[in-house]
Amino acid sequence: MSPSDSWTTTQPQFARVSAAEAVLADLRGAIERGELPVGQRLPSEAALGTRYGVSRAVVREALRSCETLGLTRTRTGSGTYVIADHVPTTLTVGTYSSQDLVEARPHVEIPAAGLAATRRTAAQRDELRRLIREMEVERDPAHWVRIDTAFHAAIARASGNRVFADLHATMAPALSRQSETLNLVAHRRDAANAEHGVIVAAIDAQSPDRAEAAMAEHLAQVRRAVEELTAAR
Repeated sequence: MSPSDSWTTTQPQFARVSAAEAVLADLRGAIERGELPVGQRLPSEAALGTRYGVSRAVVREALRSCETLGLTRTRTGSGTYVIADHVPTTLTVGTYSSQDLVEARPHVEIPAAGLAATRRTAAQRDELRRLIREMEVERDPAHWVRIDTAFHAAIARASGNRVFADLHATMAPALSRQSETLNLVAHRRDAANAEHGVIVAAIDAQSPDRAEAAMAEHLAQVRRAVEELTAAR
């Protein structure tokens, strides 16, 4: 029996958190404590699903965030391996790093929000209102991330600037990965909903200054969450 097989036979005790969050927390803890050492291949998705009593979709969500945290790497056809016993100072989200996103987003999303406040149509305003209503009631983390990505894309489109819209589309896969991980680890969802509401209120009121300030505050909070996550040991 391999070390990972013996580890799989134990049953963890979870607090009242989402299934994916609980799986990620247990995996992260096992890795950081050395129970799953660097170089170890994790059990299969099916074995992990059995251990935690969850679906493979939940396991995959947790594994994506574990990889984003820099603790594991999935190799196609081979499995998922532990590559580090602590979270590095910079996360990798898709083809970008968290630092790439932190540095770039203010130059795209703040002016886009200001322009959206000036240029948005009634239909675009209604779309933003609908998206924040959906985010406020959505309890499924994966679906919330999809709505969150659509929300930021809608602001970029409402700016009327195709460059901003295209830049956001380029960043979107990485933003989704980062958002998914922050929701599981840093519990950002409720705070993000409130920040989104302030942004939409400013765009609704056609106040570019308020819209830019609200977006700047939202991005500052995201940056703080990323920094706290990577500073944690």
